[in-house]
Amino acid sequence: MRTRKDITKRVDIEMLVKSFYDKVNADPLLGPIFTKVNWEKHLPLMSDFWENLLLYTGSYQGNPMDLHKHLHKVMNLQPEHFQHWNKLFIATVDENFKGANALVAKQRAMKISGIIQTQILPPKTEGR
Repeated sequence: MRTRKDITKRVDIEMLVKSFYDKVNADPLLGPIFTKVNWEKHLPLMSDFWENLLLYTGSYQGNPMDLHKHLHKVMNLQPEHFQHWNKLFIATVDENFKGANALVAKQRAMKISGIIQTQILPPKTEGR
């Protein structure tokens, strides 16, 4: 078993992002959502996003909310998509890393997922 270390540099983030999306693509629930993704563009963009969130590089330029709103219109995202995304992301972090930044990555992933979900999915009403 290899020793897990913390996320401390770009190469760590690139490995996390690639490992995570390998899982997503193989997943029966999430994989179909990503069939038309241009991976040559998406993986570096996601690495920029996470590098900025964890290492404060300022490397990410984009609006994830608008992208997810559009995706929801096309794919009709549901709460289970977000829950499963969170599960795969946390598992990927835990398999590869441990430490303060690994914990922050998981916390921020959950928070961002929750914010996106509340912004794009209709609110639940009681009795339904």
